[in-house]
Amino acid sequence: MSLHVILVRHGESVWHAENRYAGGTDIALTERGHAQARALAHWAEQADLTAVWASPQVRSLDTARASAAHTGLPLEVDPRLRELDFGIAEGLTRDEMSRRFPEHLAAFQDDPVRHHFPKGENPLEATDRYLEFLADLKATHPDGGRVLVVAHSTAIRLTLCRMLGLPLRSYRQVFPFLANCALNELILRDGVPSLLALNHPVTSVTPGAPT
Repeated sequence: MSLHVILVRHGESVWHAENRYAGGTDIALTERGHAQARALAHWAEQADLTAVWASPQVRSLDTARASAAHTGLPLEVDPRLRELDFGIAEGLTRDEMSRRFPEHLAAFQDDPVRHHFPKGENPLEATDRYLEFLADLKATHPDGGRVLVVAHSTAIRLTLCRMLGLPLRSYRQVFPFLANCALNELILRDGVPSLLALNHPVTSVTPGAPT
């Protein structure tokens, strides 16, 4: 039996709007982020979902709550879905990093797995917890269905690389951008994953637009 997993990056956050690295730090959504969450919720209402999951971080929870409310499903939370912690890079822009620690930034850009930022989380360990979550999710839904999982950009990109057999160090090149609240759909069938959709928009959203 196949399980459809729709991986969604949360709505735009305050730091992302400023191009700041927001990994383990809890950051609120912008007004545009809330609008994106409402658009996702309207999609979810018609998507025949069997469950809604989210990372415990505020930007993910606030995005997923609307979808849970529109579908009537409980919002399930799993700490394994937390974003990768970027250590000394948290809260900084690329320009600020290039001024403060250019050598660490250069090493990260060359290989973000082997040379992850000091005081940050090892991407290998983070990927293990993401995959552990998905394995448990598949076991929880033996009859299949469609599950919405609201998580984070790096978490999703690392997961896709591991599941599709791509080098983890290439996650920033292979998947250079995940749009906020766009659909990234995997089919888990007999242990073999298939990528059905990447960055598929639910609708076009403008800041503060009514939905």
